[in-house]
Amino acid sequence: MSEETSQHAIKTEALVKRFDGFTAVDGISFQVRRGEIFGFLGPNGAGKTTTIRMLMGLLTPTSGKATVLGYDIVNQRQLLRHLIGYMSQRFSLYNDLTVAENLNFFGGTYGVRRGRLRQRKAEILEMAGLQGRERELTQNLSGGWRQRLALGCAILHEPKLLFLDEPTAGVDPISRREFWDLLYLLSNQGHTIFVTTHYMDEAEHCHRLAFIQRGQLVAIGSPQQIKDEKMRGQLLELSCSAPDVALGILRDAAVFNELSLYGAQIHLVAEEIDRHRPLIQRLLQGAGIDLYSLENIPPTLEDVFIASARNQGSAESGEIQ
Repeated sequence: MSEETSQHAIKTEALVKRFDGFTAVDGISFQVRRGEIFGFLGPNGAGKTTTIRMLMGLLTPTSGKATVLGYDIVNQRQLLRHLIGYMSQRFSLYNDLTVAENLNFFGGTYGVRRGRLRQRKAEILEMAGLQGRERELTQNLSGGWRQRLALGCAILHEPKLLFLDEPTAGVDPISRREFWDLLYLLSNQGHTIFVTTHYMDEAEHCHRLAFIQRGQLVAIGSPQQIKDEKMRGQLLELSCSAPDVALGILRDAAVFNELSLYGAQIHLVAEEIDRHRPLIQRLLQGAGIDLYSLENIPPTLEDVFIASARNQGSAESGEIQ
């Protein structure tokens, strides 16, 4: 199947990767549409990077199959090289080279030369806001500017599909927002973006998401779909004088689907959550804990992700759900 006849940018079917008896990716199946920003979420060690390396043709699956831009990732991996781009959380740059030298190096790596390279460099410098910094050493750039340069190097050859593996790790919030503005621009231009992130506020802005836990998919869909389908019950946010103590007391009550500490607040999830308000007030009062507020709030992706991951863990250990 050629790139032109493919209906999806990515399609996986029961994809598995094992390392010496350890299953890093365990039979995952999903599709990524052309032109969308697809978020791939999961804790460290969940299988995110292993999945990306298989989709890029760098690792051979143990079993299952996948196509990227219509090409088989095992038998046609060489055809993908000039059609995809990659950016890791370490930005994959050479710090002892200047901005221009990094762009020249990656242009040569991808076969972009002469007049076309000059044109693409100018476009990248404008997109990234790096005009006038061409001769600056990369090591002297701030994290946000290095991030923009890394993205520019990854798209210098105009890939149709871009893999971003934790691209905003360690970058300040303003730079993260500006980086996502660039991703929206690329998406609107027709690029497909496959991105892993630990930041749930970023995940909210993806067109669709997949949650992976212990190598298995536990949820997939738009951010709103996942919230609607995967959140079992309603959510209360509790503020009190001793949240760490209150968390243990409420957990011992064993009536809530999920309990999590969010900074100084506690999130409680249960079916018909409002009927538990008297119990909550009574338990805290009995422990001498002052209750400041108890409010119904909509679930965040972080709430859903934590609940989905713990539900899967309980199911694997044989606990009743």
